[in-house]
Amino acid sequence: MKVIKNNSPSTQLINVIIKRLIDIIVSLLVIIFLLSWFIPIIALLIKLTSKGPLFFIQLRSGKDNIPFNCIKLRSMTVNEEANTKQAIENDDRVTYVGRFLRKYSLDELPQFLNVLAGDMSIIGPRPHMIYHTESYAQLVDTYMERLQVKPGITGLSQVMGYRGEIKNTEMIANRVRLDIFYIKNWNLCIDLKIAFKTLKLILFG
Repeated sequence: MKVIKNNSPSTQLINVIIKRLIDIIVSLLVIIFLLSWFIPIIALLIKLTSKGPLFFIQLRSGKDNIPFNCIKLRSMTVNEEANTKQAIENDDRVTYVGRFLRKYSLDELPQFLNVLAGDMSIIGPRPHMIYHTESYAQLVDTYMERLQVKPGITGLSQVMGYRGEIKNTEMIANRVRLDIFYIKNWNLCIDLKIAFKTLKLILFG
């Protein structure tokens, strides 16, 4: 599947460099001052309450549709549907600790390692599993346009209410619409607004 590209602020070299520098600085700070003590605590809780690895590593579609290993804290029991079936409301695969992690998006924190490695950005369109990229591209004509930039830990569509389970074509179409709006209208102010809204949602729901 070919990635649709356009000449937008988010793809201009100087802006790519600025965004990358911010990603490196912020991800280093988070890894050093948060993940260094948070991961060991959560690791103990995950290991005590369910069988399986600490991290859930899944191939997802990255920039230019190049797959990368997206890292999350494991919030589900080990299951054969992990790479094809998205989490749904009251999903019985989600563990007790996993419900807490997912409620506050704490399972996404290891993705700051993906950001530091250059596979992701802090803010951008959320990466989908390979299976869903292939199916959503068939449903929404402009879907592949969102893959011209690095995927993000959080994004415009998430803070605008399109987070979690995708129940119908309208929901993925609206996500794509917001993702493309972000790409075409990117600036540092919009990234700051998304970052603050994300923190607000995590803290207050």
